[in-house]
Formats: sequence, C-alpha cells, structure tokens
Amino acid sequence: MKILLFCCKGFEMLEFAPFYDVAGWAKSEYGYDIELEICGYEREVSSAFWGTQIKVDKLINEIDVSDYDALAIPGGDHNYGFFEEAYDERFLELIRKFNDRKKTIASVCVGALPIGKSGALAGRKGTTYHLCDAYRQKKLAGFGVTVINEPVVIDDNIITSYCQQTAPQVAFELLDRLIGEEKTNVIKSGMGYI
Repeated sequence: MKILLFCCKGFEMLEFAPFYDVAGWAKSEYGYDIELEICGYEREVSSAFWGTQIKVDKLINEIDVSDYDALAIPGGDHNYGFFEEAYDERFLELIRKFNDRKKTIASVCVGALPIGKSGALAGRKGTTYHLCDAYRQKKLAGFGVTVINEPVVIDDNIITSYCQQTAPQVAFELLDRLIGEEKTNVIKSGMGYI
C-alpha cells in the first residue's frame, strides 16, 4: 500500500508528522506493506512558523495516481502561503483524480479546504478548522459541503478533521483503511495510543 503525502508551503509540522510517523512505524517496526512518498511543487517545502524545510520524493507533475492507494493532506497557515499552493489547479485536479477512483483522501484541519474547492466534497459531509467563529468551516460550506462540527468526519473515501489535535486519529484512520483494524491496533499499541 502506498500513501502520497502532499505538502503545500506553509504546512503545519504537527499535522504532517503523524502521517509520516504512523506509516514509518507500520513499515519499519512491524514490516507491514506500507510505503509513503512526500510530494510538493518544489524539491524542498518550507513549513509554517520556523521555516523548517523538508525534501520531497516527487514533484506534483511526476505523480501517476494509479501508483498510490491514498492521499494525505496536512493543513497549513495562510500567513505562510499555504492556500497559494493548496488552491492551485494542479493540486485540485490531483484531488479529483484520487476521488474519481474512490481512493482514500485524508486531511487535517484546513487541508479539507482544497478538497472542498476541488468539488470532491460537494453535497457530502466534512469538517475543517472550527475555532475563531468557525470562519474556515463557513468557507468549506461555501464549496457545497455539509459541515459537521465534530473532530473527525468521514464520508465514504474522504476523511476530514477540525484541528491539529486530530492529526494522529486521522493518520490511524487512514492506516486502518489500508491494512485493516487489527494491524492498525498493533501500531497504536506500539506507539502508546492504546
């Protein structure tokens, strides 16, 4: 099973790390069939706040959706240009391709907004950042999404969540869909979550 972890500039490290660590534990510690590749627009992507950079494995124009089983999208901070890349038509089209093939798409916080903008969540349930008068949830609703103010909302193949605190839960939910509950619980236990 292979996950594409897409990082737009200004991504949140706390939302990125659980996907990376959970997949890493599954593969390295337990030998499960999980691969993870990081993707972006440039070879290095800067995170929010302290400017930590990560190197990507693939650029967006190198991606063949058929090579992947799932797409993971950490949210980011608008002050660091997150939406400049998250709303880029190339990324929106990538989301549509994953959705058209019913592949799992998992997002944390405002990572749901490009899914909404792509049209993949139109007429479906989702959530996003819920604080500050729920202004991000109102934006998501503007894309035709039925917003549910809960920590994690799952509608068929799409997993959305409402803040950083939910990132591990989303990462485990994604893993569960790829390798099953029993193996996911082994990872949860090994990482101290159960």
